[in-house]
Amino acid sequence: MNINRLVFGALIFISGALPAVAHEAKYAAPLLGSSEVPASLSPASGSVLITIDFDLVTMRVETNFSGLLGTVTAAHIHCCTDPGTNVGVATQTPSFTGFPLGVTAGTYDHTFDMALASSYNAAFITNHGGLVSTAFNDLVAGLDAGKAYFNLHTSVFTGGEIRGLLSPVPEPESYALLLAGLGVLTLFARRNKRETAHG
Repeated sequence: MNINRLVFGALIFISGALPAVAHEAKYAAPLLGSSEVPASLSPASGSVLITIDFDLVTMRVETNFSGLLGTVTAAHIHCCTDPGTNVGVATQTPSFTGFPLGVTAGTYDHTFDMALASSYNAAFITNHGGLVSTAFNDLVAGLDAGKAYFNLHTSVFTGGEIRGLLSPVPEPESYALLLAGLGVLTLFARRNKRETAHG
């Protein structure tokens, strides 16, 4: 068996084994007081997952939090700046639609239509080309570069009690593709070795 047939067989196997993948990107972060700038002394914690669907032009925000010293007054994403610095709000102000306010713990799951100006802070659109499309592109670029953060503001920490610097989440399909490819190549190599030894 020659190497061309080996590679061709591996590619056929991999392409048939992988499911159809949505065109999306995920970003996640733990929410901590120590991530605030300057750091807050809050013992609260939480987590956030942002999913951008490029086909539907949506952004899903999933978060949970508990142990806040103050009650929630606002929650949103800030963009775009280097880690360890502060920047203006990119998404809805003063807070995400339907976000639980006046509480010290809670959960939130909402999908935004990012083709609508109402999904953004008007100042972010103005400062990023004046169009919803350029604002969306800049927000995604900030998320990709690790220059956006989720901030949860409270009555005790008006500048933010817990924050998380959003980072891209690797796609599991990438790992599945690599592992499947290595597995197929190993099988073909073993078969070729046996055929050579017996031939």
